[in-house]
Amino acid sequence: MLQASEDEILQQTIRAVEMAKAYTDDVEFSPQDATRTDFAFLVDIVAAAVEAGATTVNIPDTVGYAIPYDFGNWIAEIQRRIPAIAERGVVLSVHCHNDLGLAVANSLEAVRNGARQIEVAVNGIGERAGNCSLEEVVMAIRTRADLLGRDHGLDTRELTRTSRLVSSLTGYSVQKNKAVVGENAFAHESGIHQHGVLADRLTYEIMRSEDVGAAGSQIVLGKHSGRHAFFKAVEELGHTLTDEEGAIAFQRFKELADRKGLVSSEDLEVILVPTGPSDTSREDRLVSIRVSSGTGETPQAEVELELHGDAEAGTQPRRVRVASEGDGMVDAVCKAIRGALERPDVRLGTYQVGAVTGGLDALAEVMVTVADEQGATFTGRGVSTDVVEASGIAYLDALNRSRRLTARGAEFRA
Repeated sequence: MLQASEDEILQQTIRAVEMAKAYTDDVEFSPQDATRTDFAFLVDIVAAAVEAGATTVNIPDTVGYAIPYDFGNWIAEIQRRIPAIAERGVVLSVHCHNDLGLAVANSLEAVRNGARQIEVAVNGIGERAGNCSLEEVVMAIRTRADLLGRDHGLDTRELTRTSRLVSSLTGYSVQKNKAVVGENAFAHESGIHQHGVLADRLTYEIMRSEDVGAAGSQIVLGKHSGRHAFFKAVEELGHTLTDEEGAIAFQRFKELADRKGLVSSEDLEVILVPTGPSDTSREDRLVSIRVSSGTGETPQAEVELELHGDAEAGTQPRRVRVASEGDGMVDAVCKAIRGALERPDVRLGTYQVGAVTGGLDALAEVMVTVADEQGATFTGRGVSTDVVEASGIAYLDALNRSRRLTARGAEFRA
């Protein structure tokens, strides 16, 4: 890739670390694709970086090629062959990809052999098959401290909430059976498992759900619940809201309670995740959706939007109503929204829908990505008891983000 000889790459390494060292005392060096490099050359590169002043050396498994046993041996052998790592207190780090599903296993083996920094990602998101999963590796270290003899300073009770927040903001859903933060991570269906758990949770659980923030307070609010009960429930879920955020969240809660009746803690967690800026006066808003469809009939949708005004341009908020047909109800709604906004070239990319809770009155959460006129992609999120309405909200949310960031870019260029 670099089109250079080993000697040239060594010199580039030294110059790069020395240049960085001129600006800061803390320099991390990371040789790309280390696990497919000739090991002797890797040792030379790392030794040169340490000699040039690197304070952290990161060994990346860039393409997820490593196997735990070999990777652990490499980490141990690098330290043995380069005594300066220990003498100078250089931190050994690892960055593992998950192409073979071994990112967490490789990272743990590295820790067992002397690594003291692990580069991770919430929900394991990342290039291709992803990176080492934050929640999985930190709970493995905490749960198997007897074997690893190490710990970290993370507040693991925030893991589940952080996982849901990242999922909502990125549009990447978390599989139900994902370790630690998946919906089924602490669920038991088998009869013998249920019997054992009822007798003692430790029978079939190696972690407490409370330790990862997944216990789930059994908070149930209704349409007659007032502000005090609502904010008490929010506090018990661990959220802190500003006055403005609280007003917006309470309004969402009242709207949901009017439609659903009872609102669970899971519902609350979803409506507390921000979907856009707090200044909603600058956002186009979905007022209503009407759809019709039947066997052999072309689905039709009519949407009413409230378009934001622009005080600087002297325009006032106004309402528009547009009807459209589509291949399905969601497609018809998206076409109608594009027509109302006069943005015909915007296209829907990915579309994901999931139920927040069980039952016929489950709250639907829809995640979409759209490509705007320039080909840039934006994520949108919508929540409603109606899947079609949630889809329309998510689509409009993505278009609002597109317009907002495009406007910021134009302002920056000006």
